[in-house]
Amino acid sequence: MEARHRVMSLLLVLLIGCCAWGCRPGAAQVPVPARTDGFVYGGKAPALGETVVVEAYFDPVCPDSRDAWPELKKAVEHYASRVTVVVHLFPLPYHSNAFISCRSIHAVNKINPSFVYPLLERFFKYQEGYYNQPTYGKTRATVDAEVAKNLVAPVIGEANLAAYKAGFNDSKSDQATRISFKYGCARGVTGTPYFFVNGIPLISDSGSPLEYNKWKSILDPLVGKM
Repeated sequence: MEARHRVMSLLLVLLIGCCAWGCRPGAAQVPVPARTDGFVYGGKAPALGETVVVEAYFDPVCPDSRDAWPELKKAVEHYASRVTVVVHLFPLPYHSNAFISCRSIHAVNKINPSFVYPLLERFFKYQEGYYNQPTYGKTRATVDAEVAKNLVAPVIGEANLAAYKAGFNDSKSDQATRISFKYGCARGVTGTPYFFVNGIPLISDSGSPLEYNKWKSILDPLVGKM
């Protein structure tokens, strides 16, 4: 019995030590990017405290993200300069082409930030062609080429395709996409869509689209206090 007690005590010490190690500052440090993660809708980031800030985590090939965007966009445009939306890309690992789509958006951002939201909306519009099953028998190179031709080129123009392909294959777009995912994980994001308002997660409402009236019920009181 005494030996068993000693073993249990040792295991408890080891468990506490592991927990303490895992909770050390910097133990799982997310890389610090050169710019704040996310894409501001409308292009101009707000000064701190001047607007209500809605952050949305979207996967471009997620149907719930697709359905969530029009309602959120409508709400933001209703409030004009009083509400700011920042979209973070969060490629879900069980969507085969999520990383490709997110990396594409990071690549076009380097060419011109005004391309970001048109490309995101184009992914939403045609995402069914890039679900797991339709692309199951295709190589990664084939999917990359189809995304460039069918989704990216109509947004950025043929003249920018060479710059896009160079940017897509650049390690910087790969790193930016990875950081976006890690940043979401560090904030407790578990799926898409996932929302934060003024830095506070809408846990009960995340994972499914919110209707326009729901957004108004959340934002009206906050805008009224600005």
